[in-house]
Amino acid sequence: MVNCRPILIGMVAGENSGDILGVGLIKSLKKYLKNVYFFGVGGMRMRSENMECWYNIEELSVMGITEVIFKLPSLIRIRRNLISQFLKLKLDIFIGIDFPDFNISLEYNLKKKGIRTIHYVSPSVWAWRRNRILYLKKAVHSVLLLFPFEKPIYSYFNVPHKFIGHVLADEIPLYPNKIKIREKLGISDKKICLAVLPGSRMEEIKMLAQDFLTCIELLNNNIPNLEVLVPLHHQKLIDQFVKLSSSISVKVKVLHTQKAWKIMVAADIALLTAGTATLECMLAKCPMVVAYRTNLLTFTLVKNFIKIPWISLPNLIAKKSIVQEFIQKECNPKNLSIALLNLLNYNDDQLLTLKRIFYQLHQSIKLNANEKAAYEILKFIKS
Repeated sequence: MVNCRPILIGMVAGENSGDILGVGLIKSLKKYLKNVYFFGVGGMRMRSENMECWYNIEELSVMGITEVIFKLPSLIRIRRNLISQFLKLKLDIFIGIDFPDFNISLEYNLKKKGIRTIHYVSPSVWAWRRNRILYLKKAVHSVLLLFPFEKPIYSYFNVPHKFIGHVLADEIPLYPNKIKIREKLGISDKKICLAVLPGSRMEEIKMLAQDFLTCIELLNNNIPNLEVLVPLHHQKLIDQFVKLSSSISVKVKVLHTQKAWKIMVAADIALLTAGTATLECMLAKCPMVVAYRTNLLTFTLVKNFIKIPWISLPNLIAKKSIVQEFIQKECNPKNLSIALLNLLNYNDDQLLTLKRIFYQLHQSIKLNANEKAAYEILKFIKS
C-alpha cells in the first residue's frame, strides 16, 4: 500500500508486554505505509521507532483494585487528554494495545467521533467480567487475538476479530540453543541455573520479591552449585530488586535486558510471576513454577467471579494443567522451593514430555503475528 498523504496512527500501550507488541506492529506497518506517524503512549521500544509519546508507560501501569482507585484521578485526566489530542490530530486509526480498562473506554469515545479503532489483545473475557465483550463490540471495529482459545467467545458474540498468534512465538526459536546462550552468558555447564522473574511492575516486585528471595535461600541449601539470574527490563525495577536481594546471603545476578527469554533458555528451571513471562518461559522450553499474589481486597473481590481454573498462559493454551501454579496463601517460599526441586528431579522422559508439549503449544501460536496484525489494520485505513 503506497500512500501519498500522511497517515496518522494513535497507539496506547499500558505496560511492558504491550510495548513489545507495539514496536513489532510499528515496524510492520512502516513496510507498507511510507508516510506514517505514530502518537500516544508507549515504552522505550516504541519510542525507538520514532513514536511521539505524550506519557510514559509507568504513568499508566497499575496492579489490583486498590492501586487503580489510588491512581484513578490521574488515569482519568490522562485519558481525557489523550482523547482531546487524538481528535485534534484527526487520526486515521487508533490501536489500543491490551490495557483494556483504560483503552476500551478510549476506543469507545474515539469511535463515536468517527475514528476507526482496533483493540490488540483480548481482555480476559473468557475468565471473568464476560459482559465486557458487549462494550468492546461497541467500541472497536476489530479485535486482534493472540491465542486460539479466545476465538469461540468472539464468534459466539459476533464480534469482528482476527487470530494472529503471538510475536514472541515468532521471535523465539522452536529449538532454542541452550548451550550457545549459556556460553554467551558465561554459565558453566556444572551450574544449576535458576531464572527468577518477579514481575514487570513495581507493585508485583513489592508483593512477591521477599518470598522469591527466601525461596532462593531454601534452594541454595539443597543445591550448592546454584546460579540465580534475574532478568529485568527497567532500571527502576533493577534498583528495587538489588536493594531487596542484599538481605540474603546468596549471590543473585540481576541483568538489564529486553530479552528475558534468553535467560530462560539458559536456565534449568524458572520461578516467575503470572503474566507474559510464563508465555516466554514456555516458548524458551524451560520448566517453570508460577506464582501470583495480589492484595487481599483485590483477591477477595475477584475470586468468586473467576470462571477458569488456571492463571498461567501455558495452562490456558493447553487447556490443562502442565505447569504448577501457587496463588495467594499457597504462594510461599516452602511450596515454591519444593516444586522447583521436584522439577529438577524430573527424569529424561518427564522432561522430554513437558518440552514436547511446550513445542506443540509454540507451533499453535507461531503465525507471523506482526504481519497478520498489520494486514488487518491496513484494511481499515483509507488510502
